[in-house]
Amino acid sequence: MPLVYACIAPHGTEVVPALAGKKSMRFSQTRAGMQKLAEEIKEARPDTVVVATPHNLRLHRHIGVVTAENSSGVLREAGGEIRLRARCDVEFAKRLVLAAEGRRLPVVGATYGVNEGPLSDMAMDWGTLVPLWFLVRGTRLGSRIVIVTPSRGIPLSQNFEFGKVIAQVAEGQTKRVALVASSDQAHAHKKGGPYGYSPAAAEYDNLVVDAVKENKLESVLEVRASLVDKAKPDSLWQMAMLAGALSVVPMWGRLHSYQVATYFGMVCASYFRRSKTSPSAAILGQSVAP
Repeated sequence: MPLVYACIAPHGTEVVPALAGKKSMRFSQTRAGMQKLAEEIKEARPDTVVVATPHNLRLHRHIGVVTAENSSGVLREAGGEIRLRARCDVEFAKRLVLAAEGRRLPVVGATYGVNEGPLSDMAMDWGTLVPLWFLVRGTRLGSRIVIVTPSRGIPLSQNFEFGKVIAQVAEGQTKRVALVASSDQAHAHKKGGPYGYSPAAAEYDNLVVDAVKENKLESVLEVRASLVDKAKPDSLWQMAMLAGALSVVPMWGRLHSYQVATYFGMVCASYFRRSKTSPSAAILGQSVAP
């Protein structure tokens, strides 16, 4: 069972206590959800964690795959600082690129500095660092990582197809693989927020929550473009990749938390491979802050 675990995880920096400052208590529900994901992934014991993030390589009309040997980053906020460095699974990353090219998908492999050695080090964005702070550092798993970035300039269906490639490459080897869709939801929940307020934000988030609870994540492919434009999520493209992977490896979805602590929504949800004894989808916790 190479693809052993998958999840939707937020990347708002305030989820990390050291970066939350006075806002720490506002994010307690989501932090508890992240800790639950950390417990689950520790039990799944992945050798490789693939992170689909919207904040690393932003390539024009192309999906990005980091082929560097290392990735490291630092985040500073509210007087706090966290750092993380991880080894990358270069072999898996290169297999992704070749397989996607074979499917004629618009994909680019990219490193930084040099191709090999300690100086082959791609900057780690917050969309990667925040989830991995809980899922890899917090669990001391020692997993290698692969960073992939969706594209908003191509049809959503192509991000979905790339998700299929992730699952197919994972299923073709003996390594245990986890897939993380690093996703903050709609960003238009607050009038005073940087993106303003739109009722579309709640509508979009409700669609995502229902998609998880009903085990129909592929339904995100049908979200209206006008709704996305008004709700301003940064989750749709990563979740499309996850949905593609789930179309290859059927998994059960479980929603651990949903919260709007400031101006953007956050979902913590996990996916396990289906079996005859698998439970139906369940919601374990939900919170919506004013």
